[in-house]
Amino acid sequence: MKRFPGKFASGVAVAALLAGSAIAQSQVSREDMVSGGQQQGGPARVEMPASRPAPAPTPTPSPTTGSAFDQAFPRMVSEPVVQGGMEMPAPLVQPWTIANATKLVAVIEGIGAEGLDPKDYDLEPLKVALASGPSDELDALASQSFAWLVEDLRDGRTPMDAREQWFVEDPDRELFRTGDMLEQALTSGDIAGTLATLNPTHPDYARLREALAKTPESDAAKRKLIRANMDRWRWLARDLGTQYLITNVPEFQLRLTVKDKIISTYRTIVGKPGRTATPQLAEMVEGVVFNPTWTVPQSIVKGEGLGARALANPAWAKRNGYVATKGANGYVSVVQQPGPGNSLGMMKLEMPNPHAIFFHDTPSRHLFANDQRALSHGCVRTERALELAITMAILGKGATKDEAVAISTSRKYTKVMLEKQFPAYITYFTMASDINGEMATFKDIYNRDAPVLASLDKPRVRNRSNVIDDEVIVIEDDLQDG
Repeated sequence: MKRFPGKFASGVAVAALLAGSAIAQSQVSREDMVSGGQQQGGPARVEMPASRPAPAPTPTPSPTTGSAFDQAFPRMVSEPVVQGGMEMPAPLVQPWTIANATKLVAVIEGIGAEGLDPKDYDLEPLKVALASGPSDELDALASQSFAWLVEDLRDGRTPMDAREQWFVEDPDRELFRTGDMLEQALTSGDIAGTLATLNPTHPDYARLREALAKTPESDAAKRKLIRANMDRWRWLARDLGTQYLITNVPEFQLRLTVKDKIISTYRTIVGKPGRTATPQLAEMVEGVVFNPTWTVPQSIVKGEGLGARALANPAWAKRNGYVATKGANGYVSVVQQPGPGNSLGMMKLEMPNPHAIFFHDTPSRHLFANDQRALSHGCVRTERALELAITMAILGKGATKDEAVAISTSRKYTKVMLEKQFPAYITYFTMASDINGEMATFKDIYNRDAPVLASLDKPRVRNRSNVIDDEVIVIEDDLQDG
């Protein structure tokens, strides 16, 4: 990604842009989290195109699985099927010298430093085979142990059924194929160094590793929590990119990050526990919607009588920004127009995904003063949202500074598509660096730690599935402000 533009290098600069604009802070009783219905507008940078339905979400593809590599040892599940013109991966069983196998034993014996367990990698059978000298058995055992290390260091040790509401497609299986990593290690003779290249590059992984080293064995609970959160970093891409948004749900904070340095932070409001809990995602911000409309879900239009009330009382509907339409078949639709009382506030980030989750503003900004902010129906409400929107529009080269300010204050629905899209990560860490850079623990608001911690007490799941099969819960409405 390109470097952060010097002319707009901090949130302070954005705040200055907004100093001259009067942005209404009125509060309403309803607040929505979805763009599930139709939105007015389109992809022009500063124009207002005709109404059209919101694009259908792109389905999440399922990873492919491999085939058997020989009769004795099944192919690793993490090894992708190679199709088309892609180069075939190196084989998963390759010859080992005594020197390389000895180095592998040393890596396994010290793997506890990475929060993993030496017992998971057939250490004792490997030592026995090593003591007998070069053999087909040594080649098979060493290759298998190495492949399991690659899988856990690259993809995470935690099985899929313990990753609650986790929907991140990790690209690392394609970038660091198991057989290729094995070939590289054996060719170079640097077994430890090759495996170390799989470690997440985000500074928090190294900080957690340091914390684990400093925590005595007697403090088993803390050590296990550190290990669980180290593994969560492996569930994500090894390298998150140069510029990205990342929010840690239990911390109630969003960061705009450049080269792993925090540029701006924003307090957030996230989903309430239960079916409205915010899922873990890795998506792309494609655009910024200024002054959004809100197509009211039928659960409110029909279920709560909003449609009938709006049709019966046009003056009330107009005061609240609602436009109600009744079709020939009796179907009633209600769209809330842009304005300070709109349930999405003054902006939302266009981030298409099957869950209808995105970052947006709120007219109930007083809620950011709460310490516990798990109040929404899944989406992430963002403090100083208009500042964030203008920043994203400028960094993404969708609009100039002057255009972004003019659009934001126009009170007209405008979608600014970004020339340069931004990765956005919605994560769940219960131990991580806080916004001050200090290692901290956060309340497990969704009780997602329990299955991860329990998996650490069980033997490593071999030949585990990489298919994400958790339930996709599409957000419908967001009514309770607390």
